[in-house]
Amino acid sequence: MRLVALTSGLVIGMSLLVPTAYASPSADPGPSARDVERSERQVRERAAEVGRTKARLVLADGELDKLAVAAEAAIERYNGEQVKLQRSRQQYRDTQARLGEAYRRLEETRAELATFAAQVYRDNTGYDQISSALVGDGGPQAFMDRAGMVEMLAKRRTAMVGRVEASKTVANVFRRQAKTALDEQGAATRRADEARRLAQEAVARQQESVQRIEAEKRRLERRLGRAQAHAARVKRAREKAEERAREKAEAHKVRSAFADTKAPATGLTSSAARGAVAARAALKWLGTPYSWGGGNVFGPSQGVAQGAGTVGFDCSGLAMYAWDKAGVRLDHWTGTQWTSGPHIPLGALRSGDLVFFAKDPSDPGTIHHVGIYIGAGRMVEAPYTGARVRIASIHRSDLIGATRPSG
Repeated sequence: MRLVALTSGLVIGMSLLVPTAYASPSADPGPSARDVERSERQVRERAAEVGRTKARLVLADGELDKLAVAAEAAIERYNGEQVKLQRSRQQYRDTQARLGEAYRRLEETRAELATFAAQVYRDNTGYDQISSALVGDGGPQAFMDRAGMVEMLAKRRTAMVGRVEASKTVANVFRRQAKTALDEQGAATRRADEARRLAQEAVARQQESVQRIEAEKRRLERRLGRAQAHAARVKRAREKAEERAREKAEAHKVRSAFADTKAPATGLTSSAARGAVAARAALKWLGTPYSWGGGNVFGPSQGVAQGAGTVGFDCSGLAMYAWDKAGVRLDHWTGTQWTSGPHIPLGALRSGDLVFFAKDPSDPGTIHHVGIYIGAGRMVEAPYTGARVRIASIHRSDLIGATRPSG
């Protein structure tokens, strides 16, 4: 659209370069060959400049698209590492609880063994055998009785010692598991910190490039002349206004289509009804700022890093919010959202289905973006830093597939 505006401006500019015919019969019959050559050269130079400008603008837009994908991929990797870190922390807490229980049982068996030893002493079953036979109470017969009791108690003591050793073994196993879980928590923390750093760098590069490319565009527009630049800006403003009007009209139309859709009753759930609820919930936030790490089950929230000062959603945060309203809990990460339900053929998409985009459409490990399908090849998405929640087409070269969350 920007290039059409520039071309229309060029037509106006070039018309001014062509010399007009002389009205007076006494004037020269027309421009000289040199004048014609000079005019034609000026037209060619201006046309060549326009062509170079078009090419540079196309390259600039392509660079911005690549940077947006890279930043979104880095942000989703950070979201994934945060999910893994939360799980490793929970695993460590669970292992610590099991270790505490193992130590408690070990102390119980040790106390039981000590009580048993004291009982043997009190019952006079632990004397030297010869002394007991000669001078013990009851004579030799009582000694024989005590000997049988000692044998039984010895077996019991052996069993108790075995339980103590088994408890020690169990405690040692859980102690090693707790150490492993603690090490994994540390590693997960380091991975999350590294992912956060890389995402910050990617977003910073994106924002820096946006500023640089926008400055370059303004410089190129000035080179094309004030008239052309003004015409281009006016046309772009008109096209943006028309696009916003179309988006509002489309949003109103879509919202009207979902107006009668109610949240599914417990026990009477329908995947189609849940999907419609999720789509309607996402549409509620059109125009909300994109915020890295933003969004939870309650709505927009403060993001992290470059999103720390912005209340809004990132792509997976919006999907998590929308499906929570339909009664399905999702992680704040495209990685597990991709596996949250059956994969749906693109020809069978329904409202609410999640559509995913990847740097390599043959590898789910490269997924970097998710949107909520609303029908007619359109989706609601939180696109990238600096943009807002919007309606957009799903038909992109990086579309990898769709999932219908099932909880």
